[in-house]
Amino acid sequence: MSLYDMELDKVIARIKAVDARNVGLQFPEGLKMQAVAIAREIEDKTDATVIISGDPCFGACDVSDRKMKGIVDFIVHYGHTPLPLKYSIPTMFLPAKAQINIKKHLENALEYLEDYSKVAVATTAQHLHLLDEMVDFLEDNGKEVVVGSSRSTKKGQVLGCNFSSIKNLDAEVYLFIGSGNFHPLGIRLFTKSVVLAIDPYSGEIRKMDEYADRILRIRFARIIKAQTVQKWGIIVSSKEGQYRMKLAKELKKILKEEGMEAYIIVLDHVNPDVLLPYMELQGFVVTACPRIAIDDSQMYEKPVITPQELEIVLNKREWEKYQLDEISFEDRYYQ
Repeated sequence: MSLYDMELDKVIARIKAVDARNVGLQFPEGLKMQAVAIAREIEDKTDATVIISGDPCFGACDVSDRKMKGIVDFIVHYGHTPLPLKYSIPTMFLPAKAQINIKKHLENALEYLEDYSKVAVATTAQHLHLLDEMVDFLEDNGKEVVVGSSRSTKKGQVLGCNFSSIKNLDAEVYLFIGSGNFHPLGIRLFTKSVVLAIDPYSGEIRKMDEYADRILRIRFARIIKAQTVQKWGIIVSSKEGQYRMKLAKELKKILKEEGMEAYIIVLDHVNPDVLLPYMELQGFVVTACPRIAIDDSQMYEKPVITPQELEIVLNKREWEKYQLDEISFEDRYYQ
């Protein structure tokens, strides 16, 4: 049995229903190994030709609708849930539901939760279908459970760029179910509360305190280094869900008022190599995906910081009020 439910019957039925002739397939990196098998199944059972997107995909902010416009008439996007964005090609989102036994992991987590009575639960798209089971299990074991929601996400869901669903919850501890560190890190930094992360694939259970402290030390060092920068690049993503030109122009104006130079650079995919030609620039502010500055910071020789970190550099925000950058999908930044 596959680790994920790819819901192929539903996909094939939808393709037939809309009479799609050219279908785009898009996957995050962790699911791309299934692309050929899924393309084969679709072509065997429909009249459609499948075109696989080979570009990196980081979320529903990064749908290939503009790149595939004029090439396909329908897109199947795996691994994410839709955002409140306007997609230029009809797109079917499938979260690739994880087929796992969540109960055994929650049982192992109970000893970590002994001292807490009120628990907030958060997860990612692959595990949202297990949310009710998580809540029922915890309640059956004497916990009061809180699950947040927001206009940008589904109930109980956190994104790498939006943590609105976990803010202002009355909870003693936050329980995150999913892989990786960035989501539980964001919960820890936004709530300043105890965060327990359960990886349902490895079975690892960890508190985020030490990891969050280590990341904050790294960010503090980047901010100190950025205080010497006089010539800035402001990075704007051309991806639909990350595009914040209005913010970039506001930052450029602020930096100019501080007597510094700042130049806006539009990129589709941000990495160290694409920044190498801008040798005159001494540092960069990223208005694109908030994870770029945090996850990839060791890859960049020059300071690469978030808009909130720039505020600290310019003494417009106190270090004690540090927070991650977020993208608000209700407030579009088109200018």
